[in-house]
Amino acid sequence: MTLVIAAAEIDLSVGSVAGLASVVTAMALSQFGLVPGILAGLALGAVVGCVNGALVAFVRIPSFLVTLAMMGITFGIAQWITDSAPVPILDMNYVANFGGGNIGPIPGLIIWMLLFVVGGALVLKKMRFGRQILATGANPVAAEYSGISTSWVRFRVMLICSMGAAVAGMLYAGRLMSGRFQWGAGDEMNAIAAVILGGTALAGGRGSVVGTFFGALLMATINYGLILAGLDTSQQQIIRGIIIILAVALARKD
Repeated sequence: MTLVIAAAEIDLSVGSVAGLASVVTAMALSQFGLVPGILAGLALGAVVGCVNGALVAFVRIPSFLVTLAMMGITFGIAQWITDSAPVPILDMNYVANFGGGNIGPIPGLIIWMLLFVVGGALVLKKMRFGRQILATGANPVAAEYSGISTSWVRFRVMLICSMGAAVAGMLYAGRLMSGRFQWGAGDEMNAIAAVILGGTALAGGRGSVVGTFFGALLMATINYGLILAGLDTSQQQIIRGIIIILAVALARKD
């Protein structure tokens, strides 16, 4: 999401993609085994990312509309193919490696988090592709004149975002030992809020994966605080929405 917003785009489908990936992975695991199950989840993310990226980059449909539609499509497919029922995961090797196990004293989810934070930070700050993302978000016309194919930059960031969402869904599945269409529901709000709170400009051209990491920690702290305060799910959604509005307002003021 950091890469997408830094390129001045948005992806509202990440939560639903995570849910569908959890379902597809769980179904493939039960039918074909460990490796095909993992590949199925990743392939789902790649397919959705390619569709989103192609429509945004080459058909020139605004990413807000594309991913809003994709959010409904993926959520509906996940609910349809499972009949709204959870798909259990009985493969303990998968569970151990995707969110449910530990590496020594360290939870596996911490290792996954560190891999994505370090990898994302290196891409955005140290690689040419990262500079192209920031240039595309800051001024796409100037980026084109400097030789950057902004269409391919947009395509790739949408693809990466959907792949990341699919991995998140696979981690949900491993941690909770089942695939379910609800996994990831509403995560797009948390992801966008974390990115904005981490200092990435909603208008594009500025971004920080490390900042997003701290923004995610802040959002997690807020979520736990809301639960401890005894607020129900609907009230928590209201508070999170207000936080996003305030974060965007402060970012625009800066």
